Amino acid sequence: MTSNFFIEVRARIPEQLSELNELAGNLLYAWERQVRGLFWQMDAQLWERCGHNPQRFLRRLSQERLDVLAHDKSFLEEYQRALKTLRSYKQRTRRPTPELHTPVNPQHDLVAYFCAEYGLHESLPIYSGGLGILAGDHLKAASGLGLPFVAVGLMYHQGYFIQQIDGHGQQKAVLTPHELQDLSISPVLDDQGAPLSVRVPMAGREVRAVAWMVEVGHLKLYLLDTDVDGNSPADRAITYQLYGGGQELRLAQELVLGVGGVRVLRALGLQPSAWHINEGHAAFQIIERCREEVAKGLSLEAALERVAGSTVFTTHTPVPAGHDLFAHDLAVANLGPYAQAMGVDVSRILSLGDSPGGEHKFNMTALGLRGSRRCNGVSRIHEGVSSEMESYVWPQVPPEENPLQHITNGVHVATFLARQWANLLDAHSPGWGTRLQDRQFWADAVNRIPDQSFWAHHQALKQELLAYTRELLTRQHRRNGLGEAHIERRLCGLRVMGSSPLVIGFARRFATYKRATLLLRDKERLARLLNNSERPVILLFAGKAHPADEPGKALIRELYEVSNEPEFANRLFVLENYDLSLSRKLVTGVDVWLNLPIYPLEACGTSGQKAGMNGALNVSVLDGWWAEGYDGENGWAITPRATETPESRDAYEAEELYDLLEDEVIPLYYAQDSVGYSPGWVQRCKAAMMGIIPRFNAERMVLDYLEQMYLPAQEHGRSLSDDNVVNELVAWKQSIRHNWPGVTLKRGDENAMVVDTGSELTISVRVQLNGLAAEHVQVETVLCRVEEDGSTENAVCYRLEHDGVDAEGCTRYQLRVQLDNAGKYSYRIRAYPLHPLLAHPFEMGLMHWL
Repeated sequence: MTSNFFIEVRARIPEQLSELNELAGNLLYAWERQVRGLFWQMDAQLWERCGHNPQRFLRRLSQERLDVLAHDKSFLEEYQRALKTLRSYKQRTRRPTPELHTPVNPQHDLVAYFCAEYGLHESLPIYSGGLGILAGDHLKAASGLGLPFVAVGLMYHQGYFIQQIDGHGQQKAVLTPHELQDLSISPVLDDQGAPLSVRVPMAGREVRAVAWMVEVGHLKLYLLDTDVDGNSPADRAITYQLYGGGQELRLAQELVLGVGGVRVLRALGLQPSAWHINEGHAAFQIIERCREEVAKGLSLEAALERVAGSTVFTTHTPVPAGHDLFAHDLAVANLGPYAQAMGVDVSRILSLGDSPGGEHKFNMTALGLRGSRRCNGVSRIHEGVSSEMESYVWPQVPPEENPLQHITNGVHVATFLARQWANLLDAHSPGWGTRLQDRQFWADAVNRIPDQSFWAHHQALKQELLAYTRELLTRQHRRNGLGEAHIERRLCGLRVMGSSPLVIGFARRFATYKRATLLLRDKERLARLLNNSERPVILLFAGKAHPADEPGKALIRELYEVSNEPEFANRLFVLENYDLSLSRKLVTGVDVWLNLPIYPLEACGTSGQKAGMNGALNVSVLDGWWAEGYDGENGWAITPRATETPESRDAYEAEELYDLLEDEVIPLYYAQDSVGYSPGWVQRCKAAMMGIIPRFNAERMVLDYLEQMYLPAQEHGRSLSDDNVVNELVAWKQSIRHNWPGVTLKRGDENAMVVDTGSELTISVRVQLNGLAAEHVQVETVLCRVEEDGSTENAVCYRLEHDGVDAEGCTRYQLRVQLDNAGKYSYRIRAYPLHPLLAHPFEMGLMHWL
């Protein structure tokens, strides 16, 4: 039997175009139209066939075409403009931009950002969904702001899976290894010019990992890769697939990310001043950094204080199943070498991952929370949910007051705002890209666009989406064996002539709590809504289910089966392989964006932000970001129902959804006047765009992280840089924990039931400090006004002042407060430990109430 040998013939890039590789090597093309558009001009069809991948594109472009372009004066001018765009961008963002109002010094400030996935562009497929897209947007915004920033991830050779939907609606997961030469990455070399590598201890061995570098504007993203000589086949496979395999592989990936990531940064000579752990997958960096500090002479307790002081942790999921828990025996085998290196029993490390309900398991979220002093959820509602879920870290503190806060996610405008909108804004409001936080600017900029022009631009984007949808579904049906006539019948509803139907999009991960099939509860009513000949509606569904999520895959199958029923044919379509490329088409082309999560399980839901900033209208459950973004004019809200059963909840919310569509959404869209558009619809679309862009953009998000998280973490970390200081803090905490159970509070006065307006309320408390210093225990009154219905609001905390020691050895604390407003009040008295080096007053999670 003979063998087939392969050879690739590559065109030589002419000297006149020699810097094309520089343009292809920086992910700036992911959001900079001038750069990306250059490749499209070179060969639009090839650019599409290559999946918008500039590396593959340049290797496939013919010599003939390159030679023609090298002598095309018009193209050479565009080429120079693209080069200028890249270089001026890097020059402009090399130092912090004016948007960074708080001083940042690149000489000693550096944020290190760790995440398991990054969704920067479809040409670098190392992401699965929302977490990765958010991380990619974070990097892009940090680059644009000139923030001193470095990122760390894993180089997945297969990435996530390519989704195919067969002729029965079954999801098939197709794994296709990347060709590294197709990716805009470059190897990281050491001082001798060899690939830089680090070793990561785990389960009786050391795994070697090399690093790849991705340029993201002016930032660098380092990706660790274990597929190298010297590793066993099993260890080489650690970085093959994103979220693949069982617990053992998952833990190995997270060790490589967390431990290996720290070691790569050290090998590069980088000394971050703030460390951001984006979700629990990267939390093992805490263990590695503690090991470093112990090696310098600190105890583990002191090392943990120092590490936590400069660490930020973000949790993204309100669903318990979204948190990584590893069996103790597996954790012991892999964390044993780190415990041994620090001279402690492995049980001490295991305790950092303890969580209720997770007995004999190591919880990565618990590690992230205990190993950081600043932690956050990703929307206001998510903060409340996470504060309840993770309250065990601060057991005596009311969940609503514990240190977990929120920074609502935002999206990168330059990536997701359609080219047509960007061009229109360039014409009407130049400089908009530097005014992303300015709400008045955006109100003026959007209102400056004539209504008819606004409508026409959106309709054009919708036509692009429908044409793209036809292409995707045609390829899918051909692969599944359908004939051309059959395909045409199934897709003729997407071939719009003259009129433009209302298009509703639903695209997200297919998990049961996202309720993709809520619209199907009353199929007869839905069919009437979709098939009104005077007001037709098209529904587009897209999304992947995790390969192991059978209920999620069943949702896809159910939607696909319904799409084949006669009353839904040509009205309901299920699109396969939801990725960044399809996402951009959907969020820019639909009229309505649908989001139907079970409240309060939507952490944020940034896809709705992307649609809204492109003038689409959200119809969504008031959860995640929409609870903050909905203003009554920029879309429609479904009110979550608290009912006894999930069945009745779904019934109520589905009924409200049908009512909104039938009575408000569809009639408003089709209320088109004599000039061919709906003025009321345009006004709502404008309200969406002008309200969402300045509030929910990634630049605002990163600035919030800078001011609320990074800068305080840097300052706190530096305050603990002295060994004596951090050891003193550890000794103080140990004393507090030892003595706190014996601290008691008693009233030192009579409880006054009535006081006159304008007179003083006096409160005296006697505290048995059990050996603690008075200045290290704060006593305060939490005073609330009581409304007629019994509810309380406007809580105010008043500090009681230390007032000596009484004859029984109790320390007196006293408060005098004047009450000027008549009414009924309630108050409670509490005490908690306080030290100037705590990042949050309730950091220790200790509190006594009288």
